Amino acid sequence: MIPGGFPEAEHRARLAACQRAMAEAGLEALLLTTEPELRYLSGFLTRFWESPTRPWFLVVPVSGDPVAVIPSIGVALMARGWIRDIRSWRSPDYRDDGIGLLAETLRECTGPRAAIGLPSGPETHLRMPMDSYHRLATSLGARRLTGDGGLLRRLRMVKSGAEIERIATACAIAGRAFAEVPALVRPGLSLAEVFRRFQIEGLRQGADWVPYLAGAAAPGGYADVISPATEAPLRAGDVLMLDTGLVHAGYFCDFDRNFSLGSPAPEVARAHARLVEATRAGAEAARPGATVADLFHAMDRIVTGGAGGSDAGRLGHGLGMQLTEAPSLIPEDHTVLEPGMVLTLEPGIALPGGKLMVHEEDIVITETGMCWLTSPAAPEIVQIPA
Repeated sequence: MIPGGFPEAEHRARLAACQRAMAEAGLEALLLTTEPELRYLSGFLTRFWESPTRPWFLVVPVSGDPVAVIPSIGVALMARGWIRDIRSWRSPDYRDDGIGLLAETLRECTGPRAAIGLPSGPETHLRMPMDSYHRLATSLGARRLTGDGGLLRRLRMVKSGAEIERIATACAIAGRAFAEVPALVRPGLSLAEVFRRFQIEGLRQGADWVPYLAGAAAPGGYADVISPATEAPLRAGDVLMLDTGLVHAGYFCDFDRNFSLGSPAPEVARAHARLVEATRAGAEAARPGATVADLFHAMDRIVTGGAGGSDAGRLGHGLGMQLTEAPSLIPEDHTVLEPGMVLTLEPGIALPGGKLMVHEEDIVITETGMCWLTSPAAPEIVQIPA
């Protein structure tokens, strides 16, 4: 088994569900090119995707086992998994970086007028050079490269028990790191140093890596939640927010915590309590048969009085092999919740002076309702001695 992978039975169950959906959609094959989609069916977990140099492909026929078409540098690792048909070339090759071999494989796996699906729609992309795509398309004869109609998106939204366990473990690791923040932070430290200390703590608590850490620190709230950390020192009266997506065995958590350096201003204390109230309202609305939009409206009624949200655009999202996955918690998303869906609840609230605060928790939909994957925060903001 590939380190960090799943037993073969897990992947075969995913493959069977995928192939049933492919047959219903009239697709003779799927072509996967991105890390989470390829890993979903193959179990191929590696940090080597950080390099943009080499392309990687997985061909999934409507019947039979997938075929990996990958650079030769990855054969040894792929062979430790359950995929047996592994075809490779020496990459990088500026004349033909795998496209000839991929076209040959697709022609072998499909009929002469087959429809070959590629993941399509929001939060997908095609990971190959444009000229390679055009060369592939013209090498397939009358076969058509087409979208998959959201097939893989729908499958990945519902997690298996083994996937949920990994996300829960990532949440527990981050929870332990957050619990140490009052001991790691003091006035005078820069936000950049706080980031470094928190990432080290996440690793110390058991994270495989910490690819995402955002945050802010300012009095009376903060202006945004995506700026890089600066060397400006923390001061008494600041609100500190840390939002982490750390990884355990290939799966993310994604939640944040707010802290007050010293006693919080009254408006900060009230805002934090309302944010916690909003996440709990979202959790109460989360059950099979409800829609993603229902969760949005449950939280939005508390943070804006039902005005329709803020410029952040959504109040949460799916979570799994990626930090953010489908669906998006927006009024227009009417995805029906099913057991096994993992979601973040992430309301935000406006404060005086153009400031804001956000709060985020992770949940999983169960047969009867929901279960917290994070240990939900108390309404009272945690204070750090100043």
